[in-house]
Amino acid sequence: MPVASLGPAVLSPPRPRWVPVSVPAEHQVNALAAELGLPWSICSLLVQRGYGDSASARTFLKPTKAQIHAPESLAGMAIAVERLAAARRLGERVLIHGDYDVDGICATALLVRALTAMGFQALPFVPHRLRDGYDLTTSGISAARAAGASLIVTVDCGTVAHGAILEARAAGIDVIVTDHHAPGSTLPEALAVVNPNRPDCSYPDKGLAGVGVSFKLASALALEIGYPLEKLYPLLDLVALATIADLAPLTTENRAIVRWGLSVLSRTPNPGLRALIRSCRLGDREEITAGQVGFIIAPRLNAAGRLGDAMRGVRLLLTNDPREAEEIASELELENARRKQLDQDTLRSVVRVLEREYDPSRDAGVVIGSDSWHPGIIGIVASRVVELIHRPTMLIAVVGGEGKGSGRSIRGFHLQKALVRCSAYLKKFGGHGAAAGCSIAPEMIAEFRHAFNQTAWESLDSDALMPRLHLDAVISLRDAHSDLLRYLKHFAPFGIGNSTPTFAAYDVVVDGAPTLVGNEHLKLMLASDGARLEAIGFGMASRLPECMGARLDVAFKLEENSWIGRDGSTRTSVQARLVDFRPAA
Repeated sequence: MPVASLGPAVLSPPRPRWVPVSVPAEHQVNALAAELGLPWSICSLLVQRGYGDSASARTFLKPTKAQIHAPESLAGMAIAVERLAAARRLGERVLIHGDYDVDGICATALLVRALTAMGFQALPFVPHRLRDGYDLTTSGISAARAAGASLIVTVDCGTVAHGAILEARAAGIDVIVTDHHAPGSTLPEALAVVNPNRPDCSYPDKGLAGVGVSFKLASALALEIGYPLEKLYPLLDLVALATIADLAPLTTENRAIVRWGLSVLSRTPNPGLRALIRSCRLGDREEITAGQVGFIIAPRLNAAGRLGDAMRGVRLLLTNDPREAEEIASELELENARRKQLDQDTLRSVVRVLEREYDPSRDAGVVIGSDSWHPGIIGIVASRVVELIHRPTMLIAVVGGEGKGSGRSIRGFHLQKALVRCSAYLKKFGGHGAAAGCSIAPEMIAEFRHAFNQTAWESLDSDALMPRLHLDAVISLRDAHSDLLRYLKHFAPFGIGNSTPTFAAYDVVVDGAPTLVGNEHLKLMLASDGARLEAIGFGMASRLPECMGARLDVAFKLEENSWIGRDGSTRTSVQARLVDFRPAA
């Protein structure tokens, strides 16, 4: 939801400091352009992003299967595969225990589908957010007992579930942990812990999402038992979806996996995903982008676990019945609409607290709690708050006498490590650098707030607390054309670690009167040296007075705008999506 929609009482987001373009050495760009036969501007971007030689540039522009690492190089994988192979021989039931977010839901469905295809008796379980809580707990062990499972495989969780794993062992149930979250000082006493972020794991890519680790386990098992690996490739749609949704870095191996997985997603054989894509009105697209996954598809699947039972999402991804798939997808569409309304209401509540209590000169980190918030949506709202004030933020929903916290961070502040330093005030916590969660006694919130703020000040200075806008290139409006956009598509998928290029154009004219779209968005026509470029500023309606008859410096991303013409045909044009603007010097 655009911050501008909160109305005039909202805090003003800090304006970012524009970081000048880092111009690469001209001779290096020239050499790359000569070798690749690509435009100078594209080769300049490649050099800036660390792909200055032709071999690395080609690999980046056309990632291949060769970039996907062997699964057996993950620590703990050999033991996990051996135990699973034994379970298959003995006909044991295996419970796949996931988390209730998109990563956990997709990882659960992927492993159940993969193991079932390989001849296992595999059953899914994802905890209910409010009833069962996060991670492997007594609820998961009870589910394994009820199913008659002698083996639990966790996906996207389990790395810090020390007590529950001991409880499972006491009940005669083996546990294999597959996860990607940062471990604590010790690993749990599971039969195997497969996690690329184990301190002793030499796996070359630490950025795998939980679903990526699950796919590695399925691949290693397939190689062990002689199951054709190519039969697992249709599951890469789930890997791409969850990797994007979990904000995993879209670099190196993840980049190759997601590029491949997106091509599968656009023609997915999964009835549930097809129904979900249709409910998002993306069913007619030949290609589905990472942005469409992150902002349109994933939130609907996430709604299942945020407001209710995440097992609905698992059932959607496991069903082979098109009618059932349509029914669940329709439910999630309604749930997502409800989630959006809760997001708006909760954000307004947080903003009211910030207007009363937030002091940017005092607060480097923000902790706010309330007993009126739904714990399923505070993570989303925390992201909005970070956009608004550019401070690491933890929001805590107090339900049934216990605080359930979710937080988001900014560049330079590792949230999970911060919670380690504040652990004396927490019952439980986990996560990674950008996002984390915790449980806390309500009476400890004030002390936690103080400790979190102190930790933030020790890690961040006033410069780090000012948002930065990193520019990739300065271009003229004359160069912002369809050919440039066509080349930029080869840089996709865009996301964490591989952002959409941001361009700057200086001293351009606002041609004609700017207009508002839907009372929230700003639309204007930019002109310079005889070239014109339409621009849209989402959530920038409040900045209309700044661009009336003005000359501006504009920062923008280039994108394709599509619409249906009067004759019913699809029309396209190049437009600038404004990131920021300022008066021309």
